[in-house]
Amino acid sequence: MKILSNEQLLSAYRDAEKHGEHDTQVIIKKEIQKRGIHAGRHRK
Repeated sequence: MKILSNEQLLSAYRDAEKHGEHDTQVIIKKEIQKRGIHAGRHRK
């Protein structure tokens, strides 16, 4: 995977979420969790 800033990573995750790319979402979500980033969105 290309090295991305935290902002780019979140943007890529939201884009994959919008386009329904589940495999990409899983990979990016693992990286987000590894970095300890919180997207600021809470699902209820």
